[in-house]
Amino acid sequence: MKILIAESNPELGAIWAGHLERQGREVTLCTCHEVATQTLAKTDFDMIILNMALGEAEALSVADYAAYRHPETKVIFVTSSTFFSDGSIFALCRNACACLSEHTPPKDLAALVEYHLRNAA
Repeated sequence: MKILIAESNPELGAIWAGHLERQGREVTLCTCHEVATQTLAKTDFDMIILNMALGEAEALSVADYAAYRHPETKVIFVTSSTFFSDGSIFALCRNACACLSEHTPPKDLAALVEYHLRNAA
């Protein structure tokens, strides 16, 4: 299964990707919203891990594009803020399946990806 990680910090993205690749997932890492959107235009993904650190509007534009282009693709939002702690992200993005803290351990993120991919099949 294919996973797109949209994360502006390449080191953090590489850590997440490593955990997912060890689970046998094919991972593409994009460090800006433009490249993430261009990648979504060319490739189907089963899951997107999207850090709001890209910029709230930019991250939501990636999620919107994914919802339009790939309506079955699940999105896990990652954020360093408490802004979406009220669950409002689920009203903004119909593909949202989780919203996590940026400080979530990578193994927990990988477990959540595995859970949602297993239940999507």
